[in-house]
Amino acid sequence: MIGAAAAALLAAAGCSKGGDGEALPAPAPGDPAPPPPPPPPDAAPPLFRAELRGLAVADVERIITQAVAEAGARSAPATIAVVDRMGNVLGVFAMTGAPTTTTVREGPGATDTILQGVDVPSTLAAISKAVTGAYLSSGGNAFSSRTASQIVQEHFPPAPTTAGLESGPLFGVQFSQLPCSDFNTRFVSAGSRIGPQRAPLGLAADPGGFPLYKDGFVVGGVGVVSDGDYGFDPNTLDVDDDEEEAIALAGTVGFGAPVDIRANRIFVDGTALRFSDATAGDLLTDPGAAPSFASITGGAQGDLVDVTAYFDGASMGGVFPGVMFGAEASGIRQSTPAEYANDDIFVLTDGAGANRYPPAAGTDAASVASPLTAAETRAILEESFAVMTAARAQIRRPLNSRAQVTISVVDTNGAILGMVRGPDAPIFGADVSLQKARTAAFFSNEIAAADLGATPGPADAPNPNKDVASFVDDVRDFIPDPTALTGTVAFSDRAGGNLSRPYFPDGEVGTAHGPLSLPITQWSPFATGLQASLVVENILTHVFHVLGLGADTPARCTALPDIASLAGTQNRLQNGIQIFPGSVPIYRGSTLIGGIGVSGDGIDQDDMISFLGVDRAGIRLGGALNNAPTGIRADRIVISVNGNPVRLRYINCPFSPFVDSNEQNVCQGK
Repeated sequence: MIGAAAAALLAAAGCSKGGDGEALPAPAPGDPAPPPPPPPPDAAPPLFRAELRGLAVADVERIITQAVAEAGARSAPATIAVVDRMGNVLGVFAMTGAPTTTTVREGPGATDTILQGVDVPSTLAAISKAVTGAYLSSGGNAFSSRTASQIVQEHFPPAPTTAGLESGPLFGVQFSQLPCSDFNTRFVSAGSRIGPQRAPLGLAADPGGFPLYKDGFVVGGVGVVSDGDYGFDPNTLDVDDDEEEAIALAGTVGFGAPVDIRANRIFVDGTALRFSDATAGDLLTDPGAAPSFASITGGAQGDLVDVTAYFDGASMGGVFPGVMFGAEASGIRQSTPAEYANDDIFVLTDGAGANRYPPAAGTDAASVASPLTAAETRAILEESFAVMTAARAQIRRPLNSRAQVTISVVDTNGAILGMVRGPDAPIFGADVSLQKARTAAFFSNEIAAADLGATPGPADAPNPNKDVASFVDDVRDFIPDPTALTGTVAFSDRAGGNLSRPYFPDGEVGTAHGPLSLPITQWSPFATGLQASLVVENILTHVFHVLGLGADTPARCTALPDIASLAGTQNRLQNGIQIFPGSVPIYRGSTLIGGIGVSGDGIDQDDMISFLGVDRAGIRLGGALNNAPTGIRADRIVISVNGNPVRLRYINCPFSPFVDSNEQNVCQGK
């Protein structure tokens, strides 16, 4: 069961409230009354603060020494990274003889593309694994990098016998938390260390990354690299003997995820997720008898190492403590009454008290006659949050828990107009919800084809890459529609994701690949198609920077043209695109005015929260905004595949979606 402290956290934050039989009250017409004034400075802090947890210096040292001892017993010198829940790197230890680089797994074809076969620093791979364990987990679910491997591949579950099944539910999530993201923060040695921080290689699918817990609270993650292969597990039918996973598991002893919320207790479409192929019985050491940290540093076993842009503890004198998740300094906290009347809402902050993304008006008056107003942004966020609060979670324990997600709203420029989250939503959902919102707004925009066509192709070093501009003609030929991507069709992420699979329809072997994907003969989780081609140059620039070979990537992940009306300060896809469901574009009548993205739970739940959130906001605002008119939604597109008609999907809402209601078909007719 979830720890008592974790239950107290959820209760304190208002996420365990029972219903009165009405799962989703109707939205009130008109704008809400002004929020009450903020509490006086000497008022008692929120009850949530009494439940803060974090990793202490002694904890970080213990995790590292336990992992080092296990690696030594296996004669497998390793690089070990520890992060806190917000992705701050607390320690990186390189054992003597550990490989300094690891190779991104080669692709299936004769020629590697995108990131396939590229050598990257082992330190960066270990950090990405640790971040993956921390970011994908919460008080209701514990996911590892092995879990990530299972849910990003071309078939779910991945195995030689599952060809023909649809792709993983989080297909494409590995290209999030990118080092170029304009949302994720960057390491500052002396000063604010608010998060979420970026992951150097995005999220990892290579086993060897686990979350860390204290009293049922996620407090961080640990990642291990030792075998020289940065890959994924293509076969979940067998049990791997993975040295990296065993070493990382040893590090988690004393900080392990509660058993009842581990991935293997969570089912998706009847399939149990995977948490770890290594067990306590596989360990060659007793982690409780691990040596002191002082005894393993600066000697024959190895030492802490600085990592440019992530960690300078080696030169500063030791590991760092983690920030307390939920405290202002972490970058996420409970909202104040001055910000939102609903105190269940949590916000992203600047570490100094200010909400980073309060409800704002659109920046796109140069191209939209009537942009979103701040009041409309607030209505969309609040109504979507109300849907989340009523929704039954897909990936949380215990069963019938309520969903926990992050919700982002953007305008047609991709500018962030607001972001809110549930108190225990997984951290990864913030960057991903923003990617989703921008993706839906971008592909539904009349400028999409022109922006893609004007984007220079990524450099061919070290691998050849498909030019971004070429995907426009691919889409137009595939649909077929010579005017595609000029605003005539409203694309959700589910629809765009349909076109981004290496099989079309999704998972169906023997058919052509979607026009936004590479063919299966070239495809891998490290080379997906347009999604990867847009960002690969920025990822490699960052890797070169860490190696001391140039400046860091700017805080923008694509080379799309700058938006002229914003004086060249941003383009429309600053943190890349996302290709799994959970977003819809927002319209005023038939005019595109923005996008909403939702991430953190099951993909059907994410779809429902975004779609119903816009619908409810429209009702609350007297019809001032709406979902895309039904006549232009992407599910009107029917594509002939081997003589058979295949319809694109727009959204998919779950069965029996609400905890306190038996209502069904909640999205139908909207």
